[in-house]
Amino acid sequence: MEYTVQKLGKLAGISTRTLRYYDEIGILKPARINSSGYRIYGQAEVDRLQQILFYRELGVSLNSIRDIVTAPSFDGANALREHREKLLEKRQQLDMLIANVEKTIAVTEGRIKMADNEKFEGFKQKMIDDNEKKYGEEIRKKYGNEAIDKSNAKVKNMTQEQYAAVTDLEQQVKEALAHAFATGDPAGELAQTAADLHKQWLTFYWSEYSKEAHAGLAQMYVDDERFKAYYDKEQTGAAEFLRDAIRIYTGIKE
Repeated sequence: MEYTVQKLGKLAGISTRTLRYYDEIGILKPARINSSGYRIYGQAEVDRLQQILFYRELGVSLNSIRDIVTAPSFDGANALREHREKLLEKRQQLDMLIANVEKTIAVTEGRIKMADNEKFEGFKQKMIDDNEKKYGEEIRKKYGNEAIDKSNAKVKNMTQEQYAAVTDLEQQVKEALAHAFATGDPAGELAQTAADLHKQWLTFYWSEYSKEAHAGLAQMYVDDERFKAYYDKEQTGAAEFLRDAIRIYTGIKE
């Protein structure tokens, strides 16, 4: 069966503008253009659109999706199996949060008692799952499976106080970095305070701290577009500034 832009957009629940944009960036080209100048999509394009929407649901950027689905080695069936695994992980995460909410409701109604550490299990697991989804492949390649598994275990075993502390520290790092960035001096007191706060934040996740690993992570913040976008969200150049501050803090230049 063939579809026009209007019909395919209605079928998939997306706008015709989105489909036209997908055509412009080369992620989903129509099968042909008919004599009236309309884009016409066939079964292959429908299947590819389904794959694209699966990846979008999993939070993958359009540039990454384009690289994946247009690669000569792309295997649609294998991609669907991977989608299924990711969605099952997502469902497990949601089930855990739902169970946590239901327990909390029961506690407030006086039907059960809930230990303080139980109140944060779902959030800690979500923190682990989100980090794995976004950066798992890169950090495992850089630091090894054993180190990352130990880090995940450390997060799961966090006490209520530790969870609150690391959440607060993350905000402190952002605020300190913003103030330091305004000075333009990565060696200044404010920048070095930001680097020290960043180290404190890391120790909640890392089983062992080293200056070399800290400096290496800071370089990854610049090299990896996802990390860079996180730090540059409010101030362009913040990732490089933090990298420079951490290099000075650790005494490791490269």
